Amino acid sequence: MISGMSKPVPALAVTDGQRQVLESLARSQSGAHREVVRAKALLMAADGAANATIAATLSVSRASVANWRTRFGEDGLVKFGQVRDGRGRKPSIPDATIEKIVTLTQESRPQGQTHWSTRTMAEVAGVSKSSVQRVWKELGFKPHRVDTFKVSNDPKFEEKLVDVVGLYLNPPEKAIVLCADEKSSVQALDRTQASPPMTKGRGQTMTHDYKRNGTTTLFAALNVLTGMVIGQCLPRHRHQEFLKFLRTIDREVPQGLQIHLILDNYATHQHADVQWWLDGHPRFHLHFTPTSSSWLNQVERWFRELTDKALRRGAFGSVPDLVAAIQEYLDAHNKDPKPYVWTATAESILAKVARARATLNTVN
Repeated sequence: MISGMSKPVPALAVTDGQRQVLESLARSQSGAHREVVRAKALLMAADGAANATIAATLSVSRASVANWRTRFGEDGLVKFGQVRDGRGRKPSIPDATIEKIVTLTQESRPQGQTHWSTRTMAEVAGVSKSSVQRVWKELGFKPHRVDTFKVSNDPKFEEKLVDVVGLYLNPPEKAIVLCADEKSSVQALDRTQASPPMTKGRGQTMTHDYKRNGTTTLFAALNVLTGMVIGQCLPRHRHQEFLKFLRTIDREVPQGLQIHLILDNYATHQHADVQWWLDGHPRFHLHFTPTSSSWLNQVERWFRELTDKALRRGAFGSVPDLVAAIQEYLDAHNKDPKPYVWTATAESILAKVARARATLNTVN
């Protein structure tokens, strides 16, 4: 052997399946750079290239190529993407600092403020705001967000919940289940200036201020099975208007079908005149959701979609204009209705509520 020349290294043994994986990694446009380079090196080694040639071609050291060969021979592709202990980038934030950030985030607030920001936390913790952001992202903390909630204190919560969910999951035969409620004081808001149309590079715009042109109340009943909605706009929100809506439902629903009406506990729904009318119409059966549990009434979701798609960005010069817009949305919805699919069981909801109450007890 000529002095100064290294001993040839045999071609790396690679199965057909391993080669396919390595070729896919080598072509990857989104994979980690170190994994792409390693895959290319192993493919070259499998084709019989020497370590020095591979190192020069891929701009890496011969020691790295030799180490990749050895690791592949020992582990194959099982630990291909793992970085060995003690290798790789060291954590830039000490554990003590991370613990301090976590404790401050969970147990305190900045002076005079309701929540931490990355900047206020960075000043206290003695790190950069990007470091705070990384810690929060890794641990799932979101101090800038707040979600609303209310755990019902209705003494008959379980009884009412089981009743309503039972109608959703197992509706009775020869009957129709309707989720009904009122969207009261819907405002006919008109903008003070015309809204310029959407153009390339800019969304639709509207003035921040508005003119109030009156209100209406929308009574709506959602058919749980079909998604059809019976709707009626009335000027006020009293038991008299509710009675008018009940008569509308009575006309709309075919005779011979029992009507199970899911409602909230608003006093209007239990007025003496309403009870008198219901006594004369025995096919109506009222089911009340627990207090503070509007999420249980499916028509609330339809109200939200109505607001997002037809009302929030609208401009209405009068109450009749508003009523016409609501009716137009209602008609379009009923041309192609889609029911909401209820999947949660009463047991799963009760378990979640129990956990929430236990958490509240620890806070109190």
